[in-house]
Amino acid sequence: MWTENLRWNPIPVLLGTDDKALIYYTERDLLSLDNESAEKLWNFPIARKILSRQRSDGSWFYKGIRPGDEFGEAYELLETWKTLRVLVEMFGFNRSHPAISHSAEFIFSYQTGGGDIRGILSNQYMPYYMGAILEILIKAGYEKDERVEKGIKWLLNKRQEDGGWISPLLLHKMKDYYRLCTQPPIEPQRDMPFSHMVTGMVIRAFTAHPCYKKTPEAKYVGKLLKGRFFQKDVYTSRKAESYWFKFQFPFWWTSLLTVMDSLMRMEFSKQDEDIQKGLKWLIENQSEDGLWKASYGKSGEAIQDYWTTYAVCRVLKYFLD
Repeated sequence: MWTENLRWNPIPVLLGTDDKALIYYTERDLLSLDNESAEKLWNFPIARKILSRQRSDGSWFYKGIRPGDEFGEAYELLETWKTLRVLVEMFGFNRSHPAISHSAEFIFSYQTGGGDIRGILSNQYMPYYMGAILEILIKAGYEKDERVEKGIKWLLNKRQEDGGWISPLLLHKMKDYYRLCTQPPIEPQRDMPFSHMVTGMVIRAFTAHPCYKKTPEAKYVGKLLKGRFFQKDVYTSRKAESYWFKFQFPFWWTSLLTVMDSLMRMEFSKQDEDIQKGLKWLIENQSEDGLWKASYGKSGEAIQDYWTTYAVCRVLKYFLD
C-alpha cells in the first residue's frame, strides 16, 4: 500500500478522530471502501449550524473588519465562497440542496457581462479568486452551467503570453490599493512572467472540471507550476518560498499541496522529476503523530491538521499506490 512509503501510517489517526465527516472521507477516498452517499453528512450538527446562518439572499455575513466598504468591496461574496468551501468539500453538499443553489445564485449575481465574477477586489479583476470560486461551483455540480463556461473563457482570455496568470492590481503598491479600486479594471501586462500564487488558484477551476482538466492549456499550466516548486513568486504579497509549505483544507492559497492536488487531477505521472521532488518533501515532513500540520486557522485547532492530512493523503495515495 501507499502508506508503506511513509514513516508513520496516518490512517489510524484519521479514523480515531471524533469527526464523522472526516472518517467518512477517509474510508471512501483513502481506503476505497464502498460508502453511502455523502448526503448523510448534510444533517450533521456542524453543517446544520452553518446553514442556519445563511441569509435570505443566499449569502453569509462577513463578521471581520470592513475597511473597504466605501470602496465597494464585496465582503459577503468572500464570506459566501469561504462557507461554500466547507459545505462542499467537508460535507459533500451540491446544487441539489436549496442552500447551495441559493448561494450560487448570489455569487453569480456578481458576474459581469465579460464573464468574470468581480467584487472582492472592488472593481478590479481578481483572476485568482475567480478560479477558486469557479472550482467550488464546479464541485457543487455547476460544471455545465453556461455562466461557469463564460467564466472559464474569461480566464483563458486573460492569460499572460507565457500561459499563466497575474492579478494586475497586485503589481501596484498597497498604499495605492483603495485609490485603484475606484478606477476601471487594470488590464494585465501580457509580456510579464506569470505569478504562481495567482496561477495555482486559477488552475483549480480547470482541474475541477471533467472536460477542461484534460485540455492542452491546463496541462501546460501544470508544467509551468511544477517548474516553480520551492521558488519565490515573481510578485504579490505572498512572495517568499515559505508559502509553498503553508497548507490548509479546504484549499485557499496556492501551496505545494494545492498544486500537487491539481497535478493529480490532471493525471500527471509520478515519474515526473518535479512531482518526485514534491512527494519527497511531503514524505519527509510528516510529523511523528502521523499528521501534516495546517498553517492557518486558530492556534490549537487540531481538526485543521486532520483535514489537511486527509488532503495530503489523497495526493500520496494517487502517486504512490
